[in-house]
Amino acid sequence: QVQLVESGGGLVQPGGSLRLSCTASGRTFSRYAVGWFRQAPGKEREIVAAANRNGNMPYYADSVKGRFTISKDNAKNTVYLQMNSLEPEDTAVYYCAARGSAILSTVLVRASEYNDWGQGTQVTVSS
Repeated sequence: QVQLVESGGGLVQPGGSLRLSCTASGRTFSRYAVGWFRQAPGKEREIVAAANRNGNMPYYADSVKGRFTISKDNAKNTVYLQMNSLEPEDTAVYYCAARGSAILSTVLVRASEYNDWGQGTQVTVSS
């Protein structure tokens, strides 16, 4: 089990950028597959991006492809979500998640597959 703490959320204008960070403590983060999810009011939690243990096999939801980038720095126990060209529809609480994996290539895209979650950080895109 790891403890996850997100940061970097805030208010940004449409077309702007934010970088979310999620720092892990407690276990060897290099053994964990990671994901970013978001949940808007009245909607279900949805996958935004995910990556394998090394971070070199990213997955993106269609809605964010070409705009968001997930990266994992195992030396810093941190996973990032760079969000560019933000749209009002990106407004949500963003959560990072992690799960230990024995398989290097594992990428998890369902919320139910993750064991460990951060507390969430609010992202609001509005003019």
